Amino acid sequence: MKITFLGTSAMIPTKDRNHSSLFIQYKDEGILVDCGEGTQRQLRRAKISPSKITKILISHWHGDHTLGIPGLMQNLGASNYTKTLEIYGPKGTKKYFKNMMSGFSYQLKIKYKLKEVSSGVIYKDKNFRIESILLDHTITTLGYSIIEKEKLKMNLEYLKRFGLTQHPLLGKLQQGKDIVYKGKKIKVKNATTPIKGRKITIIMDTAPCKNAESLANNSDLLIIESTWNDKLKNLVKRRKHLTSKLAAEIGKKAKVKRIILTHFSQRYKNTNELESEARKVFKNTRAAKDLMEIEI
Repeated sequence: MKITFLGTSAMIPTKDRNHSSLFIQYKDEGILVDCGEGTQRQLRRAKISPSKITKILISHWHGDHTLGIPGLMQNLGASNYTKTLEIYGPKGTKKYFKNMMSGFSYQLKIKYKLKEVSSGVIYKDKNFRIESILLDHTITTLGYSIIEKEKLKMNLEYLKRFGLTQHPLLGKLQQGKDIVYKGKKIKVKNATTPIKGRKITIIMDTAPCKNAESLANNSDLLIIESTWNDKLKNLVKRRKHLTSKLAAEIGKKAKVKRIILTHFSQRYKNTNELESEARKVFKNTRAAKDLMEIEI
């Protein structure tokens, strides 16, 4: 999985930080999480073709997370986009999308599906699933987890006892099915070892809440908003955003492996202070920068 941070600013962009958006490449899937103003340009700067996008996950319908959608849709229509774009978002997504697109004089030329979702599994295939959960913001807001399916590793020493090292039947074992070879039954639980799939969790605008911790539980990577430093913690209850310290505390409680902070207020010219504050709570923390790339 490769993650590219396209925009790491909060409501007001800066000369160094674009509005919120990130892109996750996993096999043939290109998942765009939020699409703030300027996302198209950031995709170009990151050398990511918009045609790679297969899904858009919208955390909520505040403008700094969605104002790039109309331009992106027009771009895809002009680029002979042949896929069916899947757009997921919270309750109200169909209304907001329709209202947004009706403000422009062009016809949508691509196929797309709008899906309003709440808490639960919203997508699943043979490789991974996407889960969402309601967060605690000023409007209906979702967090998302992208969870890779558990894989089965062959126990070769065990299989050698049966003289089974290369055979089409091994494929069935990897699918989790018991097999019979030369009259002997070979059970999956003996012939394989389960390998936990990778998990990425994205938590944008929210106040501290149990749902954020639940969604992030045991994530390999938690990408989480960090709007302010702890000096502004008095704003949390009213504006429902996180400080860097609160973001780190969520990751610590959720037992994640790694935290990357994003969604920074324009008042911070650099994010060193926010990163340092979070690292006092959870050492393996880093502040994202626009166009930063990581792989897990």
